[in-house]
Amino acid sequence: MMLFGLGNLFYVSILLVNAVAILSEDRFLARIGWGSTPTEPAFGGSRDEASSVKGKLVNLISSVRTLMRIPLIVINTLIIVYALVLG
Repeated sequence: MMLFGLGNLFYVSILLVNAVAILSEDRFLARIGWGSTPTEPAFGGSRDEASSVKGKLVNLISSVRTLMRIPLIVINTLIIVYALVLG
């Protein structure tokens, strides 16, 4: 028995990409210290955050928000039309 079909897996992946795409940098990401603005390093910190996991996640979130904006609008519209027509 298969719990998730390919359609459900596709829906879940689109929902996750939508969740990343709507994260507000000013309201949410900057509050937890994940904003893209450079900060002064604390004692023992380093300025090279591009190689850290946190830096890579911030770059990934920024890239998803920039590159996937228009494709997500199209994909979400197609999913809504599919759900309305075929239920």
